[in-house]
Amino acid sequence: MSGTESGTEQFGVLERGEHEVTLRFVRRLPHTPGKVWRALTEPEHLAAWFPTTIEGDLAVGSELRFGFREGQALPFDGRMLAFDPPALMELIWGDERLRFELTADGTGTRLTFTASFTELGRAARDGAGWHVCLDLLGYDLGDVKAPWQQNERWSSVHSEYVARFGPDAATVGPPAELAETYRLASDPDR
Repeated sequence: MSGTESGTEQFGVLERGEHEVTLRFVRRLPHTPGKVWRALTEPEHLAAWFPTTIEGDLAVGSELRFGFREGQALPFDGRMLAFDPPALMELIWGDERLRFELTADGTGTRLTFTASFTELGRAARDGAGWHVCLDLLGYDLGDVKAPWQQNERWSSVHSEYVARFGPDAATVGPPAELAETYRLASDPDR
């Protein structure tokens, strides 16, 4: 069990703005804000769920460097926009703005995560990707191994994001490392 709510509330929503789109996810996690904050900021926890490493000072205005642990792509730069432990972290991650907001919710934490970017066509692809990352975060917080492979999980939720967001939000296909898995998962004759 991932420690997140089950059902459709796990799916992100797409907010279409004039100059950017935002994916918004709300997850209720049965862990304290302090524990969730550590999972968002400490390298050993980030390795379990976040797509890249985060190098640099975790402080407002700091320049950051992001690298893929298995060398899937070149490293890229970003910047810390807001950092208020254990409640708020906002950063530029390549061409995206990521925002993590934590609020106490009974004995747990409500995590609101947003990813904002300009290219609508990648919303379904990225929505599925962040969905999987947040699922992995929940498993890491519960000290449980996910019962699926990341590529398989991405393929299983991607079609739901395409249906929810529409064809104009699904013009950019899966990341290269998922392309073969996606093709096999969507091929009924395999």
